[in-house]
Amino acid sequence: MNLLYIYHLLFYGVYLWYASNNLSDSHSYFSFYNDYSHLSWLETFGTDTKFINFLGYPFYSLGFSYEMLMLAFSWMGFVGFIYSYLFFREKIPLKVKLFKKIDFLTLLLFLPNMHFWTASLGKGAPIFMGAMMFAYSIFQPKARLFTLILASIIVFYIRPHVFLFLAVGAVAGFITGKEKISVTNKILVVVGMLGGVFLVQDQILAVVNLQGSENLIEDFQNFTGDRAENLSEKAGSGVDMASYPLPLKLFTFWFRPLFIDAPNVLGLIVSFENLLYLVIFLKILNKDFLSFIKRSPSFVKMSLVIFLLTSFAMTFIMSNLGIIMRQKQMVMYFLFFVIYYYLAEKKYNRIIKLKQLREIASRRMVG
Repeated sequence: MNLLYIYHLLFYGVYLWYASNNLSDSHSYFSFYNDYSHLSWLETFGTDTKFINFLGYPFYSLGFSYEMLMLAFSWMGFVGFIYSYLFFREKIPLKVKLFKKIDFLTLLLFLPNMHFWTASLGKGAPIFMGAMMFAYSIFQPKARLFTLILASIIVFYIRPHVFLFLAVGAVAGFITGKEKISVTNKILVVVGMLGGVFLVQDQILAVVNLQGSENLIEDFQNFTGDRAENLSEKAGSGVDMASYPLPLKLFTFWFRPLFIDAPNVLGLIVSFENLLYLVIFLKILNKDFLSFIKRSPSFVKMSLVIFLLTSFAMTFIMSNLGIIMRQKQMVMYFLFFVIYYYLAEKKYNRIIKLKQLREIASRRMVG
């Protein structure tokens, strides 16, 4: 983890260089404090962009420069990696090798794109931190209640719809999971998550301008069409996602750009990582994967539901490869967790089978 911290700091420096040579939201966030320095801290509070202003305001008040504020948010991103490590290692103590020599978890923790978008002033670092804190704490809600509440607040106020996906995923996991979970924990999570969604439903619908809508489906379709068109026009890396069939939409969100459609040098670098994502994803394209999901524990099902729900929703809104590169980092670890658990279970079953064969052979030799 010490090496990971140094690695993350390296990407803080990379992003500083990138932001000095390209348009970056980090400059807009910092300029807000200069333009509205007369506001009190509570006056900056709100959802979406306002919450990022709220998070950074105390640091700015202490005299933090642009670079220092970037470092503070980069630290939040690193905290996200700490919680992702805890989530993976606590649930999957067995180590898995990828390509026979590379430790799978180490590879996941050092993915460049994950660090690039979580090392700067903006939404990427705190929402990644919040999502990983949520994943770590949700299955021990009584023992980790403060962490769970804090994670839920962070995710909700940055992206209310993502909080909806986390809540639905948690409820689905607890209801369908095969392992024994105390009734108290089940009631606490299910009631807490559903109650939370009910209380903030207006804020969630407001994200897509659907508060007070009488026809949610039709209005959502109109919103996503307009949103996708606007995002496509804002940069030169637009793709016609609206006309894609659903499988191609999902493929685009998960694995593009892939070399030939890379929008720039950064996109070309990300293409190598996307190719790795694709290779990892191919590990679960086996006939036994569906049976694995059916018998899998609640935290695996939760991760899969969160990943699929978020991916499905984003494919109707995203139509710009540059924005896709940035948005998907907050949910890819949920997919990787499912794949990791699947591979770890297969390895565990092989170990058990090998031990059984050795015991049988030993008995025969003694006999």
